[in-house]
Amino acid sequence: MKNMDKLICVVALFASLLLTASVSFAAGGGGTIYKMHVDVHQQKSLQRGAKYFMNYCLSCHAASYSRYNRVAADLGISEQNMREHLIFTGRKFGDTMTVALTPEQGKEWFGAPPPDLSVRARSRGADWIYSFLKTFYVDESATRGVNNLQFPGTSMPHVLWELQGLQTLVEDDDHAEEDSHAKDGHGAHKKELFEIAVPGTMTPEEYDQAIVDIVNFMVYMSEPIKLKRQAIGVGVLFFLFALGVLAYFMKRDYWKDVH
Repeated sequence: MKNMDKLICVVALFASLLLTASVSFAAGGGGTIYKMHVDVHQQKSLQRGAKYFMNYCLSCHAASYSRYNRVAADLGISEQNMREHLIFTGRKFGDTMTVALTPEQGKEWFGAPPPDLSVRARSRGADWIYSFLKTFYVDESATRGVNNLQFPGTSMPHVLWELQGLQTLVEDDDHAEEDSHAKDGHGAHKKELFEIAVPGTMTPEEYDQAIVDIVNFMVYMSEPIKLKRQAIGVGVLFFLFALGVLAYFMKRDYWKDVH
């Protein structure tokens, strides 16, 4: 019996270590650098996020589980606006959000096919994506001249550099530990990890809001039914509350003559 208990403990310990390793691998290593507050109920943020996503991400990354008409309906975008400003590939309004880039081309140009982003926010997490988009920096030794602090050695170019500009990494061996906690929900830290070398078209605050919008949209896209499900859930709760009140008064009426 004691041997069996020891075996169970060993198996449990091994499973725990395996789970920890798999979570660390999925997170891309040492965890996220910045934190953000996700709010998929901010329709304006989702609309802006859709605009940035269509303009900067959808040229290489597909979102093949999403359809243009579904996004338009959920985000309050008219069909005309979607066709004129957000569909650039000549696809139909009801088509899925695919790209012309083939896996073979992606592997040749980037070293690996760009992943589909339909459910990326669920697999990586909002904080990971937010940190990734925020931490590109100039690195002359990198193939494309930039590297990423959240995902070192990434083959993805900094496609948002015109908005953010180009930033350099502040050399500080202790930054990882000292900057592990954000002051607010959008990643403000005790010490800055980067300094702007070439300004972009946006201020740091505007760029921060832009990537918050992108991540919000990606979170919505990974579970589009969530908005409707939560709205239905609130309605059901109000219905049950009203039904409970009616049932209570009915019970009182039925039992008023019982002593």
